[in-house]
Amino acid sequence: MRSVLAVSAWFVIVVFAAGTAYAADPPLARARTLYNAADYDGAIAAAAMARAQANTADAAALVEARARLERFRRGGDAMDLAGAREALNATRPALLSARDQVDYLIGLGQSLYLAGLFGSAAELFDTSLERSAVLPERDRQMLLDWWATALDRDAQSSPPERRARLAARIAGRMDEELRRDPGSVPANYWLAVAARASGDLDTAWDAAVGAWVRATLGPASMQLRADIDRLVMEVLIPERARVRRETADALRSQWNQVKEEWK
Repeated sequence: MRSVLAVSAWFVIVVFAAGTAYAADPPLARARTLYNAADYDGAIAAAAMARAQANTADAAALVEARARLERFRRGGDAMDLAGAREALNATRPALLSARDQVDYLIGLGQSLYLAGLFGSAAELFDTSLERSAVLPERDRQMLLDWWATALDRDAQSSPPERRARLAARIAGRMDEELRRDPGSVPANYWLAVAARASGDLDTAWDAAVGAWVRATLGPASMQLRADIDRLVMEVLIPERARVRRETADALRSQWNQVKEEWK
């Protein structure tokens, strides 16, 4: 099972925006621009130049850290992960702008996630979400998806009692998010996943139908519907067929009717 946004679009979780304090600084501005263009080699090189300047050293270290995390994700070179940790450790968050402080927290969470420390990463993402008012809405949705993904990965290696608690935690936040934004892609998806993880297949089914119908309220309706369809066809239908008297064919017919009636 995969998450809606995070797996397919890591580097856009936060788009670095050059603040007014740094607008006149070419190396830092160039590093940010290259990062946004997914030129991580170039971003690292430009950030190294900006780190040599006292007034931009911390913001530049943050850009370098995030670029190294992206490069590690793509290439798997452990030196990049170590380099990202070094850059994050060298960053003095008190000297960062409010936006960069959130980016810093996200970078910490990403570094923990990539090291396999999923529960700890979720805690950092949770802290970031509490300060996410400074983020554009799309970036906030990405962050919400990464938080749920980290908790889900943590739950996969946890005993049943802990898995149930983590699923309830995801469900609670996603339910709140849907009250705020009914078209939220991660909230619609993860509400169904969390219900299934808790063993409540009927609620998971209802959440999946609700997600399919609500999908048109958001800008990524096709993406959400593709993931919900995969969840229903590959997970919910086989599992419901095992515990109910209905056959898989009957459940598929019900699901196809939902899709036909709500296009």
